[in-house]
Amino acid sequence: MIIGIGFDLCSVTRIQSLLQDDRFLLRYFSREEQDYIHSRGAMSAASAAACFAAKEAYAKALGSGFEGISPKDIGILHDEKGAPSYRLEGLALTRAQAMGVCHAHLSLSHEQGLAAAVAVLEGE
Repeated sequence: MIIGIGFDLCSVTRIQSLLQDDRFLLRYFSREEQDYIHSRGAMSAASAAACFAAKEAYAKALGSGFEGISPKDIGILHDEKGAPSYRLEGLALTRAQAMGVCHAHLSLSHEQGLAAAVAVLEGE
């Protein structure tokens, strides 16, 4: 059963400008996420924008947005093939558990200066 759906669109150009210093990365991304973004080379801004959109999409799917939730509590992981997934901590995990979320599906895309993410939260 679908419990929540979230979508977000993010400007790669806006994220590129935020990457000029480390404050944005330190505030919104875990060390693991920062390492992934840095590893993407020329695609780092697009990858950061997609990951940021994924955090926003999950928060929207919860129905509460980031109210009380740190963006770092919604982690974006990538497996060896590059497939993205979520790892939750803190209040994001607590809210998801309270809603009965047992799995979260994530799809990311970026093209022509935009990054998009869709989150689908599934329960029993």
